[in-house]
Amino acid sequence: MGFVVITYKIFPSDIIEDFGPLKKRIESNLPEFATVHGYGEEPVAFGLKALLIQIKFPEDKTGVLDEFEKKIETIEEISQVQTLMVRRTSR
Repeated sequence: MGFVVITYKIFPSDIIEDFGPLKKRIESNLPEFATVHGYGEEPVAFGLKALLIQIKFPEDKTGVLDEFEKKIETIEEISQVQTLMVRRTSR
């Protein structure tokens, strides 16, 4: 069975110095079978940074991506979620 790793670019609704609390809120919305594969930050403008997050999902689960994306878009500190890359992996 393979996996799908999706990289999301998450734009906060305001300038955030520490993404720790936001990361925890995102992780609490993950389905039980999904895992965080990595984090990163990308400067946007004037001190605003976007959070990059890679999440690994089993490829045989259907509908979970849409459900997860809808959940994290409702988090108050997030203004926009953008899918940057989707790739398949066997690990």
